[in-house]
Amino acid sequence: MSRKVLITGASRGIGREIAISFAGNKDNLVLCCKNNIDDLKALAVELSEKYGIMCEAYVCDVSDPDSVKELYDKAGDVDVIVNNAGVAHIGLLTDMDVTDWKSITGTNLDSLFYTSKFFVPGMIRAGSGRIINISSVWGAVGASCEVAYSASKGGVNALTRALAKELAPSGISVNAVSCGVIDTDMNRKHLSDEELEELCEEIPMGRMGEAEEVASLVLMVSQAPIYMTGQVITIDGGWL
Repeated sequence: MSRKVLITGASRGIGREIAISFAGNKDNLVLCCKNNIDDLKALAVELSEKYGIMCEAYVCDVSDPDSVKELYDKAGDVDVIVNNAGVAHIGLLTDMDVTDWKSITGTNLDSLFYTSKFFVPGMIRAGSGRIINISSVWGAVGASCEVAYSASKGGVNALTRALAKELAPSGISVNAVSCGVIDTDMNRKHLSDEELEELCEEIPMGRMGEAEEVASLVLMVSQAPIYMTGQVITIDGGWL
């Protein structure tokens, strides 16, 4: 039976590949993004036609509770939530604006509260559900000049473990996929080719991960036994 899957930040990068992976599994999709809605709508049409699924595309600022509430009102209950939307910032903490901090924590962490607030009650009524949060290795060990990003992803990990305990009696699993260096536009925007090359030299596998590899893991987690919950699963090529 096809599931209904919400994927945030689905217009590009890891989110786009997650959408493709679930579509290939014949799941119906609710996709959202803050920007790039034309690209997202084109993806929705492509996946609908290729896989014969229902695929809806919405504009949603996941850092805004009213926007997430509006998304729920339009899309309705779902079986799986993939909290993928995220932003990064590289620079000294002392040089950050308050607005930068709020933007990062709002998108990367607060959004998980908002999607849970509005979509989890339907899962509780159904007595089943899956929540998968996209995290980062920096959430476990921290990164210099990425304090806000690291803090937000550390919060994602803590939220994952705590919410898993809270929702387990309702038959809902909550897990996170913690990514190392993945070859995405976001990483290429913030890191030079030289910096990326240096990072790859530190990774035992000798390369960045591919967004498709993360998407494959996310799909696997969504199909894992429900008894697997509260886990932060790392995909980093043996880096950390």
